[in-house]
Amino acid sequence: MFKRILIANRGEIACRIIKSARRMGIETVAVYSEADRDALHVEMADDAVLIGPPAAAESYLIIDRIVEACRKTGAEAVHPGYGFLSEREAFPKALKEAGVVFIGPNPRAIAAMGDKIESKKAAAKAKVSTVPGFLGVIEDENHATRIADEIGYPVMIKASAGGGGKGMRIAHSKAEVAEGFTRAKSEAKSSFGDDRVFVEKFIVNPRHIEIQVLGDKHGNVIYLGERECSIQRRNQKVAEEAPSPLLDEATRRKMGEQAVALAQAVGYDSAGTVEFVAGQDKSFYFLEMNTRLQVEHPVTELVTGVDLVEQMIRVAAGEKLAIKQSDVKLNGWAVENRIYAEDPYRNFLPSTGRLTKYRPPAEASIDGITVRNDTGVTEGGEISIYYDPMIAKLVTHAPTRAEAIAAQSKALDAFVVDGIRHNIPFLSALMAHPRWKSGKLSTGFIAEEFPDGFHAIAPKGAIAVTIAAVAAAIDHVLGERKRQISGQLTGRAVTRERRRTVRLGDQEVQLDIAREADGIAVQFVDDKGNSGSARTLVSSWKPGDPVWSGMIGGDAVAVQVRSLPNGFLLAHHGVETKAYVFTETEAAAARLMPVKKPPDTGKLLLCPMPGLVRSIAVKEGQEVKTGETLAVVEAMKMENVLRAERDGTVKSIKAKTGDSLAVDAVIMEFA
Repeated sequence: MFKRILIANRGEIACRIIKSARRMGIETVAVYSEADRDALHVEMADDAVLIGPPAAAESYLIIDRIVEACRKTGAEAVHPGYGFLSEREAFPKALKEAGVVFIGPNPRAIAAMGDKIESKKAAAKAKVSTVPGFLGVIEDENHATRIADEIGYPVMIKASAGGGGKGMRIAHSKAEVAEGFTRAKSEAKSSFGDDRVFVEKFIVNPRHIEIQVLGDKHGNVIYLGERECSIQRRNQKVAEEAPSPLLDEATRRKMGEQAVALAQAVGYDSAGTVEFVAGQDKSFYFLEMNTRLQVEHPVTELVTGVDLVEQMIRVAAGEKLAIKQSDVKLNGWAVENRIYAEDPYRNFLPSTGRLTKYRPPAEASIDGITVRNDTGVTEGGEISIYYDPMIAKLVTHAPTRAEAIAAQSKALDAFVVDGIRHNIPFLSALMAHPRWKSGKLSTGFIAEEFPDGFHAIAPKGAIAVTIAAVAAAIDHVLGERKRQISGQLTGRAVTRERRRTVRLGDQEVQLDIAREADGIAVQFVDDKGNSGSARTLVSSWKPGDPVWSGMIGGDAVAVQVRSLPNGFLLAHHGVETKAYVFTETEAAAARLMPVKKPPDTGKLLLCPMPGLVRSIAVKEGQEVKTGETLAVVEAMKMENVLRAERDGTVKSIKAKTGDSLAVDAVIMEFA
């Protein structure tokens, strides 16, 4: 077994690999860019080597610097994680020449399956059903358009060496093919150093299901069940689960056996994933093979009990698989949510900045419920523009799908992230969505269920009741604390009014509240002034805590709490609302207060996220039409095209190519 390995990656996957290596008694070496000097993976590793500037193309993607880091530190093997160099055939070849073992598949398998064009050719040769498409070299935009016309719309334009949703576009027309081809090539070049793309038919209403395979260097290959990865935005996965709610045992076996046969055909000898696009009728087509560990591997680990990173290391060391196909059992259900630094209220655009608070729920396994959090950040850390916006992967495991989802909802409510925008509100809303709970999924889920984007959800029903009760309880605790301030007037005891009005956005909730021996009792009041039955809230919450965690009527509840002038910002189950607690007199006065209107920004083009201006497509004085490209802004390896929402004339341009802009910075003004 290896004594020391180097991890050619960063973030949560680097931390994840370090944890398995520690359990195996293996020392670890981290590599880092100047932007990651204070990163968690650098702190966790036994040794660390600086390999270059922040941009991945100048650090993490340079093979020679990784090899040199191995030489300096005496690392015997390298784990590539995922992304970066994990699927570059040249990387294991360079390591072999340097006498270093690659913890991953052999170069031949990477060449055969890691390249998405070559993998489809190999699959077709093996008589595996594949999605119709063109697998040759696409010369230019016109060539791509002709191919798309022949295949039929919609089509998928995809980077050959891609992964993680980068270099991928869906096109529904000739115009979209031309622009999608350009953007996909550009993203592929900057993210993977390979600008080849291919075009294939996009299956309408499909599901994305993948099979985890594991092989050794002795010809043994097994599959470890499937993962459902249909919840995606910008062709990048957001939520995953294992097993899939679609598959039955017969279909699972067919997909698994096909995946194993494909892996054996190319001599695959590590952990890898065979991806399929599946119809709602359980038909399936080979999509691609990822010759690396997948981001979503934790759900497979939790339902099978197999540590995939450990298995990769043992295989690389020459060991035979200790697991046979008959040993593989799927136990319970696992759900994973990817927590991203992005604003769900702005079409999931990236958000950067410092994590002023980062307090994930505690990892534990209690009463059959497991909570796991794979992360690569710490409180006070920086989310930069240079890398993927992932903050953490929150995973829950339980005996049933419903229980795993419920555990996920509670964990999300308790997950504290401040300083940047993040997608926890969306993920919480997703976990509560009826269609998600029913398992009727497709890759178009987000577009179909949120056609106008994700917007703030107004509190209603049981959620409104819960939030109002918590708001009143917090206000009561704060009131009691104020009574303990020294130097106040004495002589007559202060009697608190029981009646309170809780304003949640535009709605008001009437209630009575009082302290009881074991907690705080709340009685809701109807329109006629009648009080309902009391609900007791029990919590150890104190002022300053970012989460109110406690029991309401015997149910465990967690609510995010942030201070506002004279009120609170509360979040629970995907609902985020301002809450103000008034006495009856205060409520009457509040109703008379004027409402401040937001400023008119209709004549401004604002930067939707922190990013780098790649290009300005117009000039001052130019007339523009609806839909015309105005500028391209890049953040976290994704290019975002900003278009004119209506006809107009450019009055002035406030930014130039190469500028680094903050969110809502003015790019141009219109007459």
